[in-house]
Parts: sequence; structure tokens; C-alpha cells
Amino acid sequence: MKAGYQADLAYIHDAGFSGFVRDAAPFLLRTLRGSGIRDGLVVDLGCGSGRWAAELLRAGYDVEGVDLSPAMIDLARRHAPGAKFRVASLLSARIPKCAAVTALGECVNYAFDRRNSATALKKLFRRVHEALAPGGLFLFDAAEPGLAPQDPVRRWMEGKDWAILLELKKEPRRNTARRQMTIFRRVNRCWRRSEEAHPLRLYRREWLKEALKDAGFAVRIIGGYGREKFRPSLVGFVCQK
Repeated sequence: MKAGYQADLAYIHDAGFSGFVRDAAPFLLRTLRGSGIRDGLVVDLGCGSGRWAAELLRAGYDVEGVDLSPAMIDLARRHAPGAKFRVASLLSARIPKCAAVTALGECVNYAFDRRNSATALKKLFRRVHEALAPGGLFLFDAAEPGLAPQDPVRRWMEGKDWAILLELKKEPRRNTARRQMTIFRRVNRCWRRSEEAHPLRLYRREWLKEALKDAGFAVRIIGGYGREKFRPSLVGFVCQK
């Protein structure tokens, strides 16, 4: 099991892409409150740099975050010092009794943990359902097979002290893809280069919906978190126990 998001990419993800949480948070908090969940423990699987955990703390919730990347957990502890964080795979991490579970940013698709499979995801859904209090919510998003086109797609992204050359390509194995990244980060007066490859397992929304229903959830499919609309081949779920 190899963790993605080493120190430089974790920094870039936090510095350059935290707007996703800022834009999604109002919808997510309204959804929790609209279901009568105004306090209690929220478990954030794939918590990243802790920006969502910080929003939850400000809203009056307790938070426990789980992420496979030690670098992300280090950032999360700085951004949300009032939360608890653990380095672990979401596929095997203990999920305590809680009011809600979230998994934002396609983290159910990452295959750093090679156990990621349809069977493993079904087990995760059952464990989440068991951990939730009656009426509890499971909010997450996922990538579908259409995310990776037949031919590789390349993008260049940059900030004031970082840049990424990203290639997204379909893998030979069915419903798998890979994000290959060349990463540049400015440290003092020098630029540091690193490489990361992120394997993905992609799941159709129809299959996800049925797997969630089999676990005992009432399921609603959404196209975004409020004004944070999903890109094509991404889908969100609001699941209630």
C-alpha cells in the first residue's frame, strides 16, 4: 500500500484547490442540518488537508478524519487542531459511532490501497451504515468510467509557487484510470520536481446506487454540492440510514 499525496503535492492540493471545500461547504452543512443533524460526530474519510474538518468544527460538530497520506494529515492537524486525525485506509479504518460520514473529492476511487474493488466498496458501505445513528447521513462523490477518455488528456496547472503537468489516461484493465503528475514546487529560490501516479477504480452511478441500497441506505443522486457543480463523469450521493 503506497500513499499518494507526498509533501509537495499535499501542499499544492491545499494551496491551490481548497476552493472546492469553500464552495461545497454551505450545501453540505445545509444538508446535514436539514436532516436534523446539528451536532455530533462527523467522520471524514479521505479528509485531505482538513479544510472540510475546519468548516465542520466552526459549525459546531465534532470531527474525526482519516487519510492514507501522512503529509495530508500533518496539514489537517494544523488547519483543524480541534479534530482527531488518523493515517489509515478508508477501506479498513475503524468507523466509530457517528451522526454522519463524508468522503469528498473522489477518494472512494483511489486505488493506493490495492484492495479497492467493488467487493471492498460494498463492505465499506455496510460499515458506514452500521456506524451511523438512525437518520444519519453518508455524503460522498465518485468518478465514473467516462472520466478517462480513450486518448490521454494533458493539462498544465500553476500557482505562484507551484505547477503540475497532469496526464489522465485510461488503463487497459476495465474501469481503471491513472493520473500521472509531474510536480514542481518552489522552495526558497529553487524549484523542486517530483512525480506521482494516482491509480483510480471507476464505478458507474447505477452500480453505486444499488450497492448503497443493498447496504440499507435511502439514496439520492446529486450533480454537485450546491454551486460547486461536478465535472462530467463525476456524481454525488446523499445517503440516509
